[in-house]
Amino acid sequence: MCGIAGSFGKPDPGKIKIMLGMMEKRGPDDRGIYTAHDVVLGHNRLTIIDLNTGRQPLFNEDGTISLVFNGEIYNYKKLRAWLKSMGHKFKTDTDSEVLLHLYEELGPDMVYKLDGMFAFAIYSKNDFLLARDPLGIKPLYYGKDSEGTLYFASEIKGLLQITDDVKEFPNGHFYTHTRGFERYFRIKTEQEISADEETLIEELEEKLSKAVQKRLMADVPLGVFLSGGLDSSLIAAMARKYVDGELHSFAVGIKGSDDLYYSRIVAQHLGTTHHVFEYTKEDVIKALPQVIYYLESFDPALVRSAIPTYFVSRLASRYVKVVLSGEGADELFAGYEYLKRHKLEDINEELLRITNNLHNTNLQRVDRMTMANSIEGRVPFLDVEVVNFAFSIKEDLKLSPVKYTEKWILRKVAEKYLPKQVVWRKKEKFAHGTGTSHILAEWAKEAGNLDPAVESGIYKGAGDTRCNYMEEQAYRKIFKKYFPKVKDLSFVGKTRSILPGEIS
Repeated sequence: MCGIAGSFGKPDPGKIKIMLGMMEKRGPDDRGIYTAHDVVLGHNRLTIIDLNTGRQPLFNEDGTISLVFNGEIYNYKKLRAWLKSMGHKFKTDTDSEVLLHLYEELGPDMVYKLDGMFAFAIYSKNDFLLARDPLGIKPLYYGKDSEGTLYFASEIKGLLQITDDVKEFPNGHFYTHTRGFERYFRIKTEQEISADEETLIEELEEKLSKAVQKRLMADVPLGVFLSGGLDSSLIAAMARKYVDGELHSFAVGIKGSDDLYYSRIVAQHLGTTHHVFEYTKEDVIKALPQVIYYLESFDPALVRSAIPTYFVSRLASRYVKVVLSGEGADELFAGYEYLKRHKLEDINEELLRITNNLHNTNLQRVDRMTMANSIEGRVPFLDVEVVNFAFSIKEDLKLSPVKYTEKWILRKVAEKYLPKQVVWRKKEKFAHGTGTSHILAEWAKEAGNLDPAVESGIYKGAGDTRCNYMEEQAYRKIFKKYFPKVKDLSFVGKTRSILPGEIS
């Protein structure tokens, strides 16, 4: 996991150095910049694999192709073996070098071979390639300056040092100077498996278990976020199967919160080395401006859940460099309360919409909060094979007509791993389970100098997104202090609209 930045056009390494400086927490272990006649590539490194020889920018054997890369390629060993059989020579053990040789072999179509989370840039004398992973787990933004030079960066704050023209690079796409943007991934939704219930449960367990196993690849200590909810607990239980020895788990919340209670039950059940941070109202309010700065969003749902994610990432950073997280399960298996108001036959369509939007909602939150604390977050539920399989499952196995239970099939998998009280625990938003939501809602009301019109949905900021209620306007004021140059806010992560009455 790292931070990348660069330009294609008129080279100015000084600007790239400034951009990297704004994203230093994404990679505090090393920094590298490469400049050629029409390109600059920059990289902040967080060492995860091959700690000694993985410095970037990285070059092929004759120095004609260069790379900066953020992410992990989980099938890199298989690709490396194939490339070796094709005659390629390797000088490191990194997944980064595999990308270079794969580009030599396949060009931009290399992206079809990759299993992982990634954002990278490759420069050769013939072309320039930018690519982002299928679901946008890893961030990437781009824009042009007044002279037409193309810039890219892992975070908005990096690009804003150079240009006001900021756009989000679309997930599941690549871009080349010669071919432009091309989409290489869509979630498969056309197939519907007719297997019996037990077979589907077993197949889901197998695919999710494999997804967890491949994400345990690291040369550094690894742990799990453990809220005590269904999703994180199941990931922790599956990780426990494959980790010999100590497995660290991490939980946060205000004193007496549900997440702290249930996380201890799961940690004891699995035998993890469990770490807890109990925070106060004062801790939340003190951290809020910094969280909004790192989050790069003022969306209330994201901000509320980003606070505990920031605290748990900070806690984890004292012990590990890699964490597994349960993000994605709610989107794949109908975990949200509002879905119960949909017709059952329409649920998969709505799940597809919110899954395709994860790149600038919950995935943005997890990436920014982990990276703000210089650790890497991995999300097994969003393994492409798991995602495609989930959309082949009928709606009534996700949102069961029996008591309208959400994530029903996932709970059936979890029955093999977890205590019953955890498996059938009612879904709680992360900010609710940790006790953060009420603190922030009350703070917004007490903050003062806010327009009461937002409570009725009247307020609209000049030329950009609507502020639906007072809490959002309060966060937006902080956002504007850090990002005053932003004019078009269309790229800022937004969850579904939340009415004032739903703030609690």
